[in-house]
Amino acid sequence: MIELKYSIDELDLIVSDMIIPKIKSNIVCLEGRMGTGKTTFIKSMCSNLNVIGKISSPTFSLINEYKTKNGDLIYHFDFYRVENKKEALNLGIEEYFYSPNLCLIEWASKIGALIPENNHKLNLEYIDDRHRKLIFI
Repeated sequence: MIELKYSIDELDLIVSDMIIPKIKSNIVCLEGRMGTGKTTFIKSMCSNLNVIGKISSPTFSLINEYKTKNGDLIYHFDFYRVENKKEALNLGIEEYFYSPNLCLIEWASKIGALIPENNHKLNLEYIDDRHRKLIFI
């Protein structure tokens, strides 16, 4: 488990040196209130993993697919707008979750029972405009 408070200016270093090396599952569930920086955290992860192209929130599309420079795929989910688990299943999420590709999931608690047990949880808390608290399990 990693628990720390950080400045937004330190985010890329924390992601590259502390979080990415600890990822042992292809599923990373991000939780935190609106505005805590879940999408910003994912942008940093994708940047550190050499994603090609723009990284943006899939709030309306629900799923974004990114490709890295070495050809790996990363899936970015945002389940904030999902009404129920059936809606998520209709998106074909099981195919994504049970693939070998990294799945970064915002608002994962909205579909909790559908997420494989072997996952990481990352919780972000707002401290002030420049600082956050992170818990990574």
